Formats: sequence, C-alpha cells, structure tokens
Amino acid sequence: MPATNIQDEAEVIRWFEEGRTYAWMSQEYERKYNIETVPSLWGSFRRRKGLARRITRDHHVIPWPVREEHRWNYILALLRMEARRRAGATLSDADAGRLERFRVQLAESGLVVHYDAETAEGFHCVPRRPGIDQDLIRER
Repeated sequence: MPATNIQDEAEVIRWFEEGRTYAWMSQEYERKYNIETVPSLWGSFRRRKGLARRITRDHHVIPWPVREEHRWNYILALLRMEARRRAGATLSDADAGRLERFRVQLAESGLVVHYDAETAEGFHCVPRRPGIDQDLIRER
C-alpha cells in the first residue's frame, strides 16, 4: 500500500507516541477506514517521519545476540520492557505490572536471567551468584 493511503498523518504520529503496536494500527485502520495495511507500512512511515524506533536497545539488559527462534520468548519480552523502563519510556499498566512481578519473583527467588542460544528455550532463570550477578541477568 503506498504511503498516500494514510488518511491522517497526525493521527498515526499520535498512535506512535501512545506506543500502539503495528498490529493495533493495522486493525484500527481497517476498522476506521476500511483499508487493509501490513506492519511494514507503519515501519516505513516511522522511518520517513524520523520517529523514534519502537525497540529500545540496552546492551546491559540484553547483551546477547538472540537467535531468531528465541526472539518471541516471554522472558525476552520482559527484558525489553525493562530496557524501555530504564530508557524512560512509559509502559502500559499491564506491562508495568508484569515487569514488576517478574522483578520481584527474580529477587525473592535469588535468580537471574541467562541466555543459552544452543537450547530450545534459550532463556532460563538461574541462581544469582553473590557478588557477581548484580542486575537482572547472568554476568558473563
């Protein structure tokens, strides 16, 4: 779909500012304007308008190159939320609650996140090593 089919650029920019997902934007466009879109349309629009990337990179929270088959792991999603929180982004109430429960669970259980690309699961919670693992993840 060419970019000219975007009905209201200010509306779309507001959606980006609100943190709407590409899937949500596609559904809303179809509902509101009866126009089918694909996620790449929204990514292209974001780049053309110079809007901030949707993924916050934080190598202190996610220092590993993550294999394709592990990119949708729930623990990784939580680490991405933590990266957004540390970058000052606003999380939805639901995401903030999930992240807080995860952080409390790790702390109370004395665990940290470890990534092993060679396993089927990829991400694991492992015992925190006193004096070594100071954050949410296993230090190398």
